[in-house]
Amino acid sequence: MAKPPVSLITRETSWLEFNGRVLQEAADETTPLIERIKFLGIFSNNLDEFYRVRVATLNRMLDYNRRSGEPLDFNPRRVLKEINRIDREQRKIFSEIFHDIVQGLAAENILMVNEREITPEQGEFVRTYFNRHVRSQLFPIMLSNLKSSALADKSIYLAISLSSSARPGAQEQAVIQIPGKPLSRFVLLPSPDERKYIMMLDDVIRYCLDEIFVIFGWDTFEAYTFKFTRDAELDIDNDVSKSFLEIMTQSLKQRRLGAPVRFIYDKTMPQELLEMVKQKLDITGADTLSKSGRYHNFKDFMQFPDAGRPDLLYAPVMPLEHRRLHHRESILNVVKDRDIMLHYPYQSFQYNIDLLREASIDPDVKSIKMTLYRVARDSRVINALINAARNGKSVTVFMELQARFDEEANIYWAEKLQEEGVKLIQGIPGFKVHCKLLLIRRREGSRLVNYASIGTGNFNEETARVYSDISLLTADPQITADVDGVFNFIESKYIPPKFKSLIVSPFRMRNFFTHMINNEIKRAGRGEEAWCIIKLNNLVDEKMVKKLYQAGEAGVKVRIICRGTCTLVPGRKGLSENIEVISIVDRFLEHSRVFVFHNGGDERYFISSADWMTRNLDHRIEVACPVNDPSLKRDLMTILKIQLKDNTKARIVNHPDINPYKDRGSVPAIRSQEEIYRFLKDV
Repeated sequence: MAKPPVSLITRETSWLEFNGRVLQEAADETTPLIERIKFLGIFSNNLDEFYRVRVATLNRMLDYNRRSGEPLDFNPRRVLKEINRIDREQRKIFSEIFHDIVQGLAAENILMVNEREITPEQGEFVRTYFNRHVRSQLFPIMLSNLKSSALADKSIYLAISLSSSARPGAQEQAVIQIPGKPLSRFVLLPSPDERKYIMMLDDVIRYCLDEIFVIFGWDTFEAYTFKFTRDAELDIDNDVSKSFLEIMTQSLKQRRLGAPVRFIYDKTMPQELLEMVKQKLDITGADTLSKSGRYHNFKDFMQFPDAGRPDLLYAPVMPLEHRRLHHRESILNVVKDRDIMLHYPYQSFQYNIDLLREASIDPDVKSIKMTLYRVARDSRVINALINAARNGKSVTVFMELQARFDEEANIYWAEKLQEEGVKLIQGIPGFKVHCKLLLIRRREGSRLVNYASIGTGNFNEETARVYSDISLLTADPQITADVDGVFNFIESKYIPPKFKSLIVSPFRMRNFFTHMINNEIKRAGRGEEAWCIIKLNNLVDEKMVKKLYQAGEAGVKVRIICRGTCTLVPGRKGLSENIEVISIVDRFLEHSRVFVFHNGGDERYFISSADWMTRNLDHRIEVACPVNDPSLKRDLMTILKIQLKDNTKARIVNHPDINPYKDRGSVPAIRSQEEIYRFLKDV
């Protein structure tokens, strides 16, 4: 019998299906109403980044193929057409959901109104608000003077036709950027009754256009929203005479001139005005054009106001206290006796801040080393490190300047740390440092003892409230020595050390996990129990996917929890019928990476910062850390089993039907994030 061909879903299609699961959360009527509109914002924000990165990359490949004539191993034009097809379908669903939510808000006496629907009294309020807060933020550009480089990538604009009742036939066009922070996109209007009225800032500006243009004799206005998305991939200069900080700063300036990858416009915009705007912005080709409704930049809906209705939001979740970490007790002393595992957001990220604070003032702590990838806007982690340096500790930080879309913030923090005497490790050309490591060195008697934190997610107190992640705090001599070895390599950039406990990419991770899967394949071939559980965000590396197919064919039971992109197709007869893949999309973003192998009964557990993507395995400094403590292993397995049993927010990935919810059957409803909270509360 002929062997079926290896099946792979394109990563772009799989990613769009993941974003479709976010859209499902917005459609889910069991999700609180205002949270539903926030999921629309998350969907929109995700899609923006997808176009700025993946679509931009495909456009580059297509352009290279045209110029060089060299064949590619896939057809980027075909992929772009499929992206556009799915995007059109999802935008139609998006519009229907938005309409449904707006009606639902109205039923709750929360009314979204535009400039044509407000009362005269509300109109007076809008004009006062405009003149006090908005007018000073507006800087119109006449369309005849517009240059593409003048437009910011993440903003939205009004294209305005100006005319005059006193001068029939006279006409002009202008463009106005709708301002962002500190202004909110949403303005709460006064109300004569119990109803709440919310007006978009776009419509506030529309209502008050005469305040800007009447002095030039224009008194009639038509305004249409458009949005401009650029290629956000950075071209890194390899000039050795510049510091990496200088190279990244220059590259970020070039990003502002990136080629257009998407132009979204109000479908009611007159064709003549549309053509004028397109010409000024160098918009060519149908692939970059998207008709839409009146409002764009739905990412702002992530900050939709609560309108005084907390009952339309998720109920607050109070972070749980860790059973072994007590107030007024030294965290270092606790970790010295046994490993501690923290689960965010179920438990508080504050333990990390407390640990850094303790290390910064403990007279026996000599040094602190840390990798930082994305940090909070007002980072208490950064403040703790600065405080440690002020207290005379030797503080070393690797700040990843290439963290996409956080480059400018990271450059700011890098300069701030340098000003305070923190040693900043420069970047490694060709590699990102994505591992999440903290190393504290403390003198205890006559010896120096290392303490480490190894995490699956960023040292970021903001995202730790909504991202589901894990940190292991340990004083294990082998693990902490390996963490020190990672820092030594990052600092020296020359000879990679040999690691005894940590699995570090790009040196060993691919081969190690391949070896672990091969072990399960061998055991299955001998008729022994063989299985693995893999939890990650993205599974797209072709070699690892093929290895999992091989495991499934051999009889290894492979269970995968993959939140995002997955190119593996489960359940194919003769290929992957022993492989199950689910995705959980819920209130918290599933972000932790966990790998468990049966290993002949001697189960091996690992947490990691790395997905199974080629970039993580071959082009980044990543770490997978063993979990050795039996009680922590039991906790991890309990959590994984809860997630595998989720029948409320779990979807089957790459099913013939797109994103079907896992069949509940006659089993009681299990919503894993709620069950995990209860489990951690009771342990």
